[in-house]
Amino acid sequence: MESVEVSVVIPVYNCEKYIEECLDSVAGQKKVSWECIIVDDHSTDNTSALIEGYLADSRFSYVKNDNNRGVAASRNRGVSLAKGKYIAFLDGDDYWAEDKLDKQYTLMESKNAVLSSTGRELMDDKGTLSGNIIGIPAEITYSKLLKGNVLNTSGVMVRRDVALKYPMVGDHLHEDYIMWLSILKEYDKAYGINEPLLKYRVVKGSKSANKIKSAKMTYGVYRYIGLSRLKAFYYFCFYMVKGVLKYM
Repeated sequence: MESVEVSVVIPVYNCEKYIEECLDSVAGQKKVSWECIIVDDHSTDNTSALIEGYLADSRFSYVKNDNNRGVAASRNRGVSLAKGKYIAFLDGDDYWAEDKLDKQYTLMESKNAVLSSTGRELMDDKGTLSGNIIGIPAEITYSKLLKGNVLNTSGVMVRRDVALKYPMVGDHLHEDYIMWLSILKEYDKAYGINEPLLKYRVVKGSKSANKIKSAKMTYGVYRYIGLSRLKAFYYFCFYMVKGVLKYM
């Protein structure tokens, strides 16, 4: 059996409108050997029936939580089941360009990297691409990441042993941001591919779309990881300025 280079972990909850586009983009990945672990966080719509059609391909696997556990626990469950050297996270309402995994795997191997992400193009709830592209620096350190989270989860690839060491926590905050900061506090840097290999859906009511709620959670992340109120406010000021510029 061919060894798995990348394990794709997709948490889903009531994603019937988007899941097929998401999974089609995984099925279209070439060159890199991959598996895709779909963790259904107790969906109540038609998501599971739509996923069933992909399971004829042995690279896809599906598990369903007995109750709604949240996105952090769902991603952690997927990581625990993974066999690949790397984990690539993808949310059920986003999708990838066809060469995303190949380009990112090549980068990770060449840099002996533990963490990387890609640029992204925003789309609306209906999947219409906006042309609004959010780039990413070539290198990201812990101190730079404190000034704003440039690592979008659906664009991230992380070494599996590192993901196991630093599982996602804090669903009430930005669970992904906590994970990236925890990793970069130990490791030297993360790397970015400044291409919109991720197509990112902005869904009304999501944590990222609600700017006031997102801002409060970002400040909460700073406090969660142990920053003093003064340091938390200092880095929060950077976050606010970048947030305004990003969507102009």
